[in-house]
Amino acid sequence: MTIPEVTLPSGDKIPTVGKGTWNLDNETVQSSVQAALNAGYTHVDTAEGYGNEAAIGEALAEYERDEIFLTSKVLPKHLSYNSLVEACEQSLERLGTDYLDLYLIHWPNPAVSLRESLDAMATLHDRGLIRNVGVSNFSAYQLSCAQHISDVPIAVNQIEFHPWFQRPDLVDYCSKTDTVIEAAAPLARTEILGDSTVQELADKYEKNPAQIALRWAIENEVVVLPKSTSPEHIEQNIELFDFRIDDADRDLLDDLDRDQPVYDTPAKDWTGHTYGIPK
Repeated sequence: MTIPEVTLPSGDKIPTVGKGTWNLDNETVQSSVQAALNAGYTHVDTAEGYGNEAAIGEALAEYERDEIFLTSKVLPKHLSYNSLVEACEQSLERLGTDYLDLYLIHWPNPAVSLRESLDAMATLHDRGLIRNVGVSNFSAYQLSCAQHISDVPIAVNQIEFHPWFQRPDLVDYCSKTDTVIEAAAPLARTEILGDSTVQELADKYEKNPAQIALRWAIENEVVVLPKSTSPEHIEQNIELFDFRIDDADRDLLDDLDRDQPVYDTPAKDWTGHTYGIPK
């Protein structure tokens, strides 16, 4: 199966479906990544904060590197210049690769200069260690600042996006600035699968609820990163291109917006593993 792609500002192409790996580790992430690649995926998403880069690197070693679009992310506690460069080098070592197709600032960190972080990203880009620069969980305000000061185009904003959390203002801004949106948690960490409207449309289209939610996102020009450990579900999650959701049914899904995140809540734990910001 050939998965459609979206062109980034660099000219590189990112597949519209990728293998999400959040909260998967060791043999679980290895087997699920291998199942995805064997099913036809060519896009794998990870992060240093997931703690699974080494295991993913072992899985990727069996495949042609240049046929895989590989993304990782730097933790917000590592956004100072030297820490960011070092974090990327360590991610590359764990993943067993010489470069990343896409490297993201995982979360904005207001305690560190964004200019400093993006200068480090530019250095990594100039060294050929990363091919595209992006951000994750940035608001339109934060993204517009990043775009203004970055020496390298901000190719992607990976955000929480699903029928219950549609973020129209942010999506519109990304669209107007040619920033590709990636949907982290496109299934609302499985919560959307129990939605009655999603289930009814799954019955109508003879698909499963996950396929309905993922297809809806793709029709909104969003790259999706579903996570699963089941080989059957992994394969089903790319079987999205043999049907379209008609306008009336897409309106039903659009009407599900509750402005309800499953993880991108306003307050953060500034002392935890992700941020680790001292007073």
